Amino acid sequence: MLSFGIVGLPMVGKTTIFNLVTESVAQTSNFMTGKTETNVSMARVRDPRVDFLSGLYRPRRTVYAQIQCSDVPGLVRGASEGRGVGNQFLEGIRGVDLLVHVLRAFVNPDVPHVDGEIDPLRDLETVNLELLLADMELLEKRIGRLKSGKKITKEGARELEVLEKCLAALENEVPLHQVELEEEERALLRNYNFLTEKPVILVVNTDEGQFKSRQYPGREALEEAAADRGLKIIEICGQLEMEISQLSPEDRELFLSDLGVGELGSERLVRTAYEELGLISFFTVGEDEVKAWTIRRGTSARKAAGKIHSDMERGFIRAEVVAFEDLYRLGSMARVKEKGLARLEGKDYVVQDGDIINFRFNV
Repeated sequence: MLSFGIVGLPMVGKTTIFNLVTESVAQTSNFMTGKTETNVSMARVRDPRVDFLSGLYRPRRTVYAQIQCSDVPGLVRGASEGRGVGNQFLEGIRGVDLLVHVLRAFVNPDVPHVDGEIDPLRDLETVNLELLLADMELLEKRIGRLKSGKKITKEGARELEVLEKCLAALENEVPLHQVELEEEERALLRNYNFLTEKPVILVVNTDEGQFKSRQYPGREALEEAAADRGLKIIEICGQLEMEISQLSPEDRELFLSDLGVGELGSERLVRTAYEELGLISFFTVGEDEVKAWTIRRGTSARKAAGKIHSDMERGFIRAEVVAFEDLYRLGSMARVKEKGLARLEGKDYVVQDGDIINFRFNV
């Protein structure tokens, strides 16, 4: 299962963001507690298409897509050298597929910033440097082992060439996800779980005033840096969203309307992470259950059937497919079929985001 990890300096609101996206109650603190454990839970991917299908079929159970989320201990300068909880931090995020970097914009005298003043761009560079140094150390060790061997194989020589190319990039402060590599070269790196190779989403944690004004210290500099690196920024007022999460659905809608926003930033974050990981959803529907199933973009119908049950993949015959947009526009499956918009697809059909599928199989 693909996952994302929430990272950042201490006391920037990482665990608050984690609690919002996973609907958890992990302990937060205003102080440097020396926390070393990693919180792990599932984040629900809120999807208005699932809401529509649930309203149409009124099933006994509605299931949204989910992805795994980890909240790791706060990073400090020198983490790559083992300072603070450096080793736990770095190992806690090696196994995730995407990083969500929480940057602090909110001002709170009772929660001092570890570096004194609020400066999101400086905080971004602090964490980026530690990730870069950790990758450099891993590369140097592996390169040293390859060179110290009695005989370098053809495969080893090719790996050494790629690793030295990556090390040169890091020495010039270029993260590995920005290095131009062939697919075969990328494949050589997969077993290492390099930190700077992972895609990144930036989350700016604001206070209520900043959220409403859409202004915070260092915003222009951060946006310019993010644009240069091709990074997405999502603004979330963690404290405000925690308060909203306690409201009834009706009151929540009114509150969001008053704020002039259509959805919570935490919901947008999960959906963005889902998309950045190359994931899409197909749906199964009925009176018993409406469910969103998670697959990688480009998955065949037969492989998608296997997500539901291995027997479906093994005995796959055909996939009955309806595009969500057609059902949404026409309002009922009967009208979709009347218009000839329900179709049969074979095992090699590439499932599209939003497909509603009924699999025919025989075992």
